[in-house]
Parts: sequence; structure tokens; C-alpha cells
Amino acid sequence: MRYIIILIAVITCTSSQAQNFIDKGLIEYTVVVNNHKAMGESQFAEMFKDKISKLSTSYYQLTFNNGKGIYLFNRKEEKAKSLFGNDAGEEAIWYSDYENEKFIQQKNIFGDTYILSDSLLTIDWKMTNESRNIAGFNCRKAVGVLFDSVYVFAFYTDEIMVSGGPMGIHGLPGMILGITIPRMYSSWVANKIIVNGVNYAIIVPPGKGKKKKPKELESTILNATKDWGSYGQQAVWNMFL
Repeated sequence: MRYIIILIAVITCTSSQAQNFIDKGLIEYTVVVNNHKAMGESQFAEMFKDKISKLSTSYYQLTFNNGKGIYLFNRKEEKAKSLFGNDAGEEAIWYSDYENEKFIQQKNIFGDTYILSDSLLTIDWKMTNESRNIAGFNCRKAVGVLFDSVYVFAFYTDEIMVSGGPMGIHGLPGMILGITIPRMYSSWVANKIIVNGVNYAIIVPPGKGKKKKPKELESTILNATKDWGSYGQQAVWNMFL
């Protein structure tokens, strides 16, 4: 009888733990950007700092299923003022095929809509022993490098069994629920995770726009933003994330 009780307890415990693991759902991220710091100290920045909010807060949602995900703008705080009206990121669509390490993105770049496709970003991750709880999930910290020199501090959970995250950031053994990129003065933190009643039909590649590889637009973007100072560098990184 004693062994039967132990066996039942083990099965119950195992079943309870298995229920914690997720392979599909919807994650909402709170995205905060310090616009004034991102603009730097150039003459261009000083001309426009009083016309935009110091901090802007937006909400994006990542819907994922079957090893694929789509990341979309949802809403922003009404009090946040942008220099150019709607952010280009509000119109962007990030479609990621995590299993095949490919992406297809729809982005507005200088007034034109493009469909960009390529392999997912290569990020050199290093694990740390630091951890924290985000949206009820235990997360471990990892440090990565983007664009050769831009550090990314991420918290991921292996309780969500998809190697994804906001935008095109990926490559950890679980879902990224928190990111800070100091040189972009930006942070992404999951505020809720939904697993029931999610519309998975929206996970389809975008198709509206001129088809290009990101590398084909690189020189055009760099030339257009070369006189923007720090704000220009921020714009370039945003376009390729």
C-alpha cells in the first residue's frame, strides 16, 4: 500500500509539472523607450526634444504555435507623442519560423513598404546564474550581442518550449519574456501570457510590399541616416531588428 501511495504521488507531481510547459499561446509585452536619450545630444535632437515624450510606452503581442510566431503592435499610451506621428514599428509585422530559423517581415522604410526575408538574427548568447520572475514564470538571464557590438540582456523561461521572443530576437532554450538593450534605451517585458482563446490563424507570413533581402537596403538606410547622429544609429538598429 505504501508503494502505491508513493507511485500516485510521483505521477501527480509529474503531471502537475508537465502542465507548466507551454508550446503555444499569446504573450503581451510592455515596450518602453527613452526617446530623449535615444536622440542623443546633437543639434537635431535639441530641435525636437520638446516635441516628443521623454518616455514612450507601447504594447506588442507575440502569438506563437507549431514553432512559428507573429509579433504585432497592439496599442500605445495616448499621452506619448512621436516625432513623426505613427511609429514605423506600429505598422511592422514580424513573422518568425523558429524551427527553420527563417523570418519574413513587413516594414515601412522611408515611406515604402517592404517584405524582408532572411535567416533569423545570429546572436552570441552567454548564460548567467541570475534569475527573476516575469508574468508568473521563472526566468534565467542571458547576455547576447547584436550587430557586433550591441549588448542584449534577456530573461527567458524554459517553461515555454519555443526559442522565440520579441521582434526577431531568439536563440535561447525557451521563450524570452524580458529584454533590455541599453544602447537603444529600450526594454521589453511580458505583462501577461494567454493560452486559451487565442487566434492562431493570424500566424501567416506578410505578403504586401517590395520583396528584398535586408542587406540590399543597408546602404540606402545608412546613407539616409548618416547625418542624424545618435538618432540615426537607433533608426538603423530598429530597422534590422
